[in-house]
Amino acid sequence: MRRVGARRACLLACALLWCSAALAQVDINSASEAQLDSIRGVGPATTRRILAERERQPFKDWADLVARVRGIGRTNAANFSAQGFTVNGQPYPGAREAGHAAEK
Repeated sequence: MRRVGARRACLLACALLWCSAALAQVDINSASEAQLDSIRGVGPATTRRILAERERQPFKDWADLVARVRGIGRTNAANFSAQGFTVNGQPYPGAREAGHAAEK
């Protein structure tokens, strides 16, 4: 009986971990308006600019995003990436350090 309970708990923990990892990554080239708005520091105006630029052409990389979207600089890009924001599945270079600096 205890084995069944432990097995269920393990399966539940694995499922929750997988779901949280899947939800943590938001790629700008496929994110919905609501997903973009959910990122701290990305408000409605920035979301509109991202969506408008993305409609013209998907972003190639972080440098392309920073160059094309007014209001997103290197510091913001690093902070967004530290929150799970990616461009073509890639985090912003140096995002881990920016995330740790923001926590302090």
